[in-house]
Amino acid sequence: MSRHQYLLLAVLFLSVAGCSSHKDEPVPEPEKPDLFDTEHRNPFVTSLYTADPSAHVWADGRLYVYPSHDIDPPRGCDLMDQYHVFSTDDMVHWTDHGEILRAADVPWGTPDGNFMWAPDCAYKNGTYYFYFPHPDGTPWNQHWKIGVATSSKPASDFTVQGYIEGLESLIDPCVFVDDDGQAYFYYGGGGICKGGKLKDNMMEIDGTVQPMTGLIDFHEATWVHKRNGLYYMSYADNHDANGKHNQLRYAVSESPLGPWRYKGIYMDPTDSYTNHGSIVEYKGQWYAFYHSSNLSGGHDWLRSIAVDKLFYTADGTIKKVIQTK
Repeated sequence: MSRHQYLLLAVLFLSVAGCSSHKDEPVPEPEKPDLFDTEHRNPFVTSLYTADPSAHVWADGRLYVYPSHDIDPPRGCDLMDQYHVFSTDDMVHWTDHGEILRAADVPWGTPDGNFMWAPDCAYKNGTYYFYFPHPDGTPWNQHWKIGVATSSKPASDFTVQGYIEGLESLIDPCVFVDDDGQAYFYYGGGGICKGGKLKDNMMEIDGTVQPMTGLIDFHEATWVHKRNGLYYMSYADNHDANGKHNQLRYAVSESPLGPWRYKGIYMDPTDSYTNHGSIVEYKGQWYAFYHSSNLSGGHDWLRSIAVDKLFYTADGTIKKVIQTK
């Protein structure tokens, strides 16, 4: 076949192929590459099973995540121990800083340990405070205490100092430090959510904790963040439909202790029975951290932490987070 005949056939082929397309439809331009979207994968920790991510940005410029740890093979929700810390400076590459605390390190804990559930971390006056729930007796679900471990480093050398006195048996501690340096403590579970001020030592309640009002269908997993002078409280609900479970909801207030105005659902259920989220801004972008069970094939108690971008409308409403895998 001559070169001229080959070119004629090529033109004819392209003309026929073009008949099946819409000639008036513009060809979309390729989107600009986005490092997070093109290289990021969920879950972002695959070396061990993790849940309940608490995300914070500290003064060194890195974003740190403090999750709980599901032990494999699982034994329901009670086999959780050996907290690890993970950090990043680009939301793509993550460092596992190793174990920072386990049940055996808790002097007032239960003899069989293992009940190291969702934690949080806060920083004040040169010290990092790691808050964790752990029971001190049996039955375990009636004896929760909120322990406190401290360190001069964000991801190592934590030592248990004791627990916050005077609290009832609830879980899921959250500590929010406001712009003026005042720290607030929240916790809850089973439909109860309470909050109050912390003293400067970060280990005592200043006054009493009070019920957080205005929350619709609260179950657990309190998280508080602040944006443009408005306080946001997010949490997991009691949703149960078609095999899917916890949705993540939120409310807002002009005060860190409410009253709260319910706003809606910002994340649909994952493939896990539970969910537990945190919201943080890093390098000009807001992110929603959560957990799912897709790494374990849907096992409810072998979960993995994940993160996706979070966006607000002009009036401060949180848009529904799009989960990626």
